[in-house]
Amino acid sequence: MKTTLFQLCIFVIFIHSLVAQTTNNGNLKHFFACTDYTQGRVCIISEEGKLIWQYLAENCNDLWVLPNGNLLFNTGKGVKEVTHDKKVVFLYESKSEVFACQRLANGNTFIGECNSGFLLDVAPNGQIVKKVKLLSDSVDGGHSYMRNARKLENGNYLVAHYGLDKVCEYDSIGHLFREILVKGGPHSVIRQPNGNTLIACSDHNGEPRIVEVDQSDKVVWQITKNELPGIELKFMTGMEILPNGNLVFTNWVGHNPEGKVTHAFEITRDKKLLWIYNDQLILKTMSSIQMLDSIGNPITGNVLH
Repeated sequence: MKTTLFQLCIFVIFIHSLVAQTTNNGNLKHFFACTDYTQGRVCIISEEGKLIWQYLAENCNDLWVLPNGNLLFNTGKGVKEVTHDKKVVFLYESKSEVFACQRLANGNTFIGECNSGFLLDVAPNGQIVKKVKLLSDSVDGGHSYMRNARKLENGNYLVAHYGLDKVCEYDSIGHLFREILVKGGPHSVIRQPNGNTLIACSDHNGEPRIVEVDQSDKVVWQITKNELPGIELKFMTGMEILPNGNLVFTNWVGHNPEGKVTHAFEITRDKKLLWIYNDQLILKTMSSIQMLDSIGNPITGNVLH
């Protein structure tokens, strides 16, 4: 049977339609929770990129979506845990700025106080059950002393000393165990299962970057300011390592919003760009992120964040 030109054109259009549909369906989408430091709110964004939940939180900078679905986050000078119907079920308030929080395996909450230099374990009822002091009495560390901090499984503490251009690991009573010098103002830190440390750096020296160091402080992997096509690193803040090994980063743009602005992106270990979020109407400055599954629940597995 002969194929007419009309039939051939229809066939070509049909094939093009299938390819386009496959490509569109193959686009990576993410449900996620995040903080917007400038607008002072914690948000949940759907796979379609729509704002579906928010809660006011001044200077919010650290965020966890807990296994029960509640959200744990800092509030400028404190920490809250809030349910989806916005009931506060945990509250800690401080005179110091607070930029770091973490729910511990025993149910307590780790809190890093910036100005005071306190590393705290706080019980669910709000009582402090452990206090480690990094600064001398009467010394105020100031606004830039500490940003992200984490309590490690071995009981040590990993602290990003943003204003001091270094990451320090302290033992369980606050003695310096290790010091990693990082120019550019480290903001967030993740200790990986292989012992390497992933560090998000700010814009102190004009060269924001992500850097990974091994246990001897040797740089083994990094992303520089203009290395990724179409993305300019402004001030690197939040990080997450997904169960499949991909990495998600937030790019805070509060100091330098001009140029190529991308709030968040996901890459593979070989730096292939998989996903970006750059909606400027919903968010102003994203400072922390946690990826969720397709129905908005925490992703199964250990959250490295």
